Amino acid sequence: MHRRIIVPSALAASLLLAIPASAADFSPGAPGIGDSYYPASGNGGYDVSHYDLRLTYQPATDLLEGTATILATTKQNLSRFNLDLGLKVSEIRVNGRVAKFTTSGDHELEVTPASPLARNTPLTVVVRYAGKPSEFKIDGWSAWARTPDGGVAAQEPDSAVWWFPSNDHPLDKATFDVSVSVPDGTQAISNGVLQSQSSRLGWTRFNWRSNKPQATYLATLAVGRFDITTDRTANGLPVLNAYSKDLGDNAGAARASIERTTEVAEWLESVFGPYPFNSLGGYVPNVTSGFALETQTRPFYSPRQFANGANVSVVVHELAHQWYGDSVSVRDWKDIWVNEGFARYSQWLWSEKEGEGTAQELADYVYATRTADDPFWTVKPGDPGAENQFHVAVYDRGALALQALRNEIGDEDFFAILKGWPQEFAYGNARVADFVRYAERVSGKPLAGLFDTWLYQPVKPAAPVATAAGLSAPAAAPSARSAAKQAKPAKPVQPKSWKKIAATNTIHESEAHEGHAGH
Repeated sequence: MHRRIIVPSALAASLLLAIPASAADFSPGAPGIGDSYYPASGNGGYDVSHYDLRLTYQPATDLLEGTATILATTKQNLSRFNLDLGLKVSEIRVNGRVAKFTTSGDHELEVTPASPLARNTPLTVVVRYAGKPSEFKIDGWSAWARTPDGGVAAQEPDSAVWWFPSNDHPLDKATFDVSVSVPDGTQAISNGVLQSQSSRLGWTRFNWRSNKPQATYLATLAVGRFDITTDRTANGLPVLNAYSKDLGDNAGAARASIERTTEVAEWLESVFGPYPFNSLGGYVPNVTSGFALETQTRPFYSPRQFANGANVSVVVHELAHQWYGDSVSVRDWKDIWVNEGFARYSQWLWSEKEGEGTAQELADYVYATRTADDPFWTVKPGDPGAENQFHVAVYDRGALALQALRNEIGDEDFFAILKGWPQEFAYGNARVADFVRYAERVSGKPLAGLFDTWLYQPVKPAAPVATAAGLSAPAAAPSARSAAKQAKPAKPVQPKSWKKIAATNTIHESEAHEGHAGH
């Protein structure tokens, strides 16, 4: 062994290396995670692994009190970092020590720890806070819905800032423990598995665990009086559905739809592969909204989804998101097609299975009934813009792209892709471009042109292009009658499932997002 002799100058240099970096080497984490549609969403400088939320909620006053413990790892030398929260904070501790904090913008909580934080070190942040979520708005918009017996947090693209501090963007997923204390006789519903509940001095505490990575907007909280049904799937997964006791005339239709959750999930496993999470279910609170949302393991449904009777199609849509949107989430909100195009196509496949119209017939119907001058065709599902993120074109034109892909590569490769993609990117994030590359790899075919036509061109694909993709315009009327009749296309036949599918077009209705695009 060669033993190095340390001379005084070398010793001095080695001691310098042991001294912590100066404050100049530390910088604040970015106030946004870099999303192209919502620059203020999320934060830079750290990565969260777990949220532990211990909450108390009083339905009569809408007062929410919370202590959030956030486990994270620093990604840079941090002098300061941001969290996203709209409620009032009383104290923050970082790694056990009291930290300074201030607020900026609509929901930025700027935290300055007692000492700078070195890169790649564990981070524990404890935030004590309280407030009335219904009183917090962003540009007049709220993700918190008051109900006659409580409140609900469920919205997209974000809802977390109304009830817990977070790094609020799908790029930073984490596991969750949500513990909520509510007055006896009231229930608290959240994601995952109910680990336990206990009552003391007039209050009942519900402890929920979601043990797979979960985007913050997919975390949900519902407090109220519910009728709850429980079961287990053939594979042993717990199933929990909850219905507000005051749903009125929509109660029966809601139950007739959501109680088929297990059946739908088992069918989706045959299409998309093994169910990715630790529980199943759904809940219907007494809200006035009309949308539904794929909150992880336990989708949220508005009663209005069932105003015209049972609709299993919306259950298919939200459960399909458990694979496409929840397990595999967007990297950037412009990649919304990797969520919504597939959830809509799952409804087409369900229609095919139920004998109410094949996916091909539904695709042909969409193509035929949307004229070339319809603004529908100007929306690009592959990058629709924040203002059109939940436009019907992202759903229907997005599903058209999948039918065109199916016709181009054949059923064997197509269904291999539908099943393989959620495995390839399980519990992670992906872009539209990632799916294109994956489809090319599995099929062995160049597909960039096909996806460009159906996802990115702001025009209706011409009839020859549609025909080449296996999509047909309606046939011309018999020519023997008159020139007028020759020019007039035949009326396309509406598939039996169309109305039920169209009734779910309010799944992420725009009324909930007005004014939000600038956030």
